[in-house]
Amino acid sequence: MSRPPEPTPDGAPTPAWRTRLHLYWLLIRGDRPVGILLLLWPTWWALWLAAEGLPPWHLLLIFSAGVWLTRSAGCVINDYADRWLDPQVERTRRRPLATGAVSPREALALFVVMMLVAFGLVLLTNRLTIQLSVVGAFLAATYPFLKRHTYLPQVYLGVAFGWGIPMAFAAVQGTVPPLAWLLFLGNLLWTTGYDTWYAMVDREDDLRAGSKSTAILFGDADLVAQGVLYAGFAWAMWLVGGRAGLGIFYYVALAVALVLVVRQFWIARDRARENCFEAFISNQWVGLAIFAGIAGHYALG
Repeated sequence: MSRPPEPTPDGAPTPAWRTRLHLYWLLIRGDRPVGILLLLWPTWWALWLAAEGLPPWHLLLIFSAGVWLTRSAGCVINDYADRWLDPQVERTRRRPLATGAVSPREALALFVVMMLVAFGLVLLTNRLTIQLSVVGAFLAATYPFLKRHTYLPQVYLGVAFGWGIPMAFAAVQGTVPPLAWLLFLGNLLWTTGYDTWYAMVDREDDLRAGSKSTAILFGDADLVAQGVLYAGFAWAMWLVGGRAGLGIFYYVALAVALVLVVRQFWIARDRARENCFEAFISNQWVGLAIFAGIAGHYALG
């Protein structure tokens, strides 16, 4: 967690509004941008593939801002849904909602405002993108509540995190071609995999609290299941390259991404909390490598 606001230069107490803004900043995970990158890279994959190169600047700005808003709003609604669970988990017990520093009503208001701003951005695109955004908003709002009812919230997160892919194709091309759904599938498998690393960090706490996850579902076969998920991701991304006509630059970048994935398995082989968390964090570089391959193909090939 980041440090609280510093006192004013004259030594006076920190203004209440600054303290409040700092709490909201922590609530939207402003101090932890890795989640933004994990959502941003697939969105940019889709924009570049749909436009076959640099997308129109207004769409790049709309989708990039939308990624920040929806990820931040997702963190808020996640903490709202988990306010019964977070105080029981070591990693999350100091979050603003878990400690009571921010009220549930405040959190809901912040979520609604951020989603409305994001929807306002989508209104600057076309009808199909707007229609798809309604589904995306539903996914973002409902994902956090699945932990009580199913062992597959990571899969649902993959659907929610990947929904920007068909939206990006719709915004650029006015349609959602098979390539978009193949990319969506690859991202679904990847997201399920990296969020399972994340769930492995909290597995013991979740078991005690009665929460559910793929990490609990997989049990002792977790590393094998992770291998299947990441192998499926590699297969899907290989097919994406073929269908999109990408060249050697992309496949070299994909190979780099898979080396990074293999490193994750080596890091987390003992299933230690800190190592599983490091494996999760390293996925930001996997997404960057693939983006570099796609953008590099169109820029240099």
